[in-house]
Amino acid sequence: METMKIGEVAKQSGVGIETIRYYEREGLLAVPKRRPSGYRQYDASVLARLQFVRRTKELGFTLAEIKDLLGLWFDRSSKCVHVRDHARAKISDIESKIRTLQQMKRSLQKVIRQCESRNSLQECPLLEGLDGKPSRTSNRR
Repeated sequence: METMKIGEVAKQSGVGIETIRYYEREGLLAVPKRRPSGYRQYDASVLARLQFVRRTKELGFTLAEIKDLLGLWFDRSSKCVHVRDHARAKISDIESKIRTLQQMKRSLQKVIRQCESRNSLQECPLLEGLDGKPSRTSNRR
């Protein structure tokens, strides 16, 4: 089986060298064997694992969650239902984040409406709200 150095793996996978080293430290990638020269040597299977990590990150999974999924991938007793449970939990997490983002959007829209009737920077409700102090203009309107 042909092996690759870390630079070759980085180039073929599109993942940076430092990221590959980080994934090794975090247990997402197996610690590779070393050549007598000390260089890491990887086989082609690391490319599939890096692709898996990249794709799951794109779907919003954290590195800890990805590590769990990788554990399922290599556990012969795991079943699809286990992976499906992780996916459902991620959907729930995403839906919660969407609700939070929608609330943030509504709050910003409210401040924008308040700003429309103000001219002076000293009366700007957005800037006043960001300083953590009660708004001087909140009673106006």
